[in-house]
Amino acid sequence: MKMALDLAENGRGYTSPNPVVGAVVVKDETVVGKGWHRAVGTAHAEVNALTDAGKAAEGATIYVTLEPCHHYGRTPPCTERILSAGIRRVVIAVADPNPNVTGGGADYLQQQGLEVTIGVCENAARQQNEAFFRFIRTGRPFVILKCASTLDGRIASRTGDSKWVTGPASRQYVHELRHAADGIMVGIGTVKADNPSLTTRLEGKNGVDPHRIILDTRLSIPEDVKVLQAESISDTIIVFNKSDDLEKPERLAKKGVELVHAPLKDGWIDLSAVMDILGRRNITSLLIEGGSRVMGSALRAGIADKICFFYAPKILGGDDGIPVCSGPGPELMAGSIPVDNISVRQFDEDVLITGYLGYASPAND
Repeated sequence: MKMALDLAENGRGYTSPNPVVGAVVVKDETVVGKGWHRAVGTAHAEVNALTDAGKAAEGATIYVTLEPCHHYGRTPPCTERILSAGIRRVVIAVADPNPNVTGGGADYLQQQGLEVTIGVCENAARQQNEAFFRFIRTGRPFVILKCASTLDGRIASRTGDSKWVTGPASRQYVHELRHAADGIMVGIGTVKADNPSLTTRLEGKNGVDPHRIILDTRLSIPEDVKVLQAESISDTIIVFNKSDDLEKPERLAKKGVELVHAPLKDGWIDLSAVMDILGRRNITSLLIEGGSRVMGSALRAGIADKICFFYAPKILGGDDGIPVCSGPGPELMAGSIPVDNISVRQFDEDVLITGYLGYASPAND
């Protein structure tokens, strides 16, 4: 199953709103076919692996990271392809989380006389598709909070300078995160301070740009910023509540910008409502990159599932830099948000801490 999980990663960034899936066909202890789901609307991993195996698939075992589908969607049912190939045993990492189809593929194959095993490397398979599982359960995107901070918790100096907190290796990995996410969100403060493009730039790989989502309560975005000039097939979406310039929405629309109205909560964009809006657009995963007000608001709203916090070996040494989060926090340490399932990874001299915000472990989906 480890090989199938590794193969699935080849589809990362290309398959949404479908999950990433890998499959391996084994006969007489020899791998005779390999495949993965390459892009939404194309053949599933099982079909690609069986095609690769050809006639060697007859009497073989197929290992697949997600329960084979037994319904017509963008492609025919994988169960029928498994049967026609002559497979005798199916080993599945995890059942399909969709309540309308869970067990359908596995049950059908068993009814047809195949030996079916479910639950091999299940936790790894759940984590691999954590965004898909969360989206199916809640209808909302899986939200990752990303920041780059000094050791004393500052994302920029007192002048707003943030170039660069972390080194090139960390920044390149952030583009991997962007490639994997359906959407990237920042506040208008970050747009004005950093003038980011919010696109994906990967060395030696055609990265996919996420939908660029900007929170801008009063539609104050300057019309010459990079994010509005990006040459990309992905959308730029501005979430706002009102515009002081009544003609500005029309001008932005002519630039190809999509404007989305959202309600306010405590004077700011209601992030919980925004998650519902994005979910209805099939945005299954969202990377929030800042700034500090948006980070704090996301935590207070309880919309975040996972953190990716980069720490650079630097200390600003003052209390006037920009913190990771701004806004009111809890009165007592007991009110802090626990982070579970911590992992630590190093990028040159930088350290990345990844974890789940208590309630948001993939094992819970």
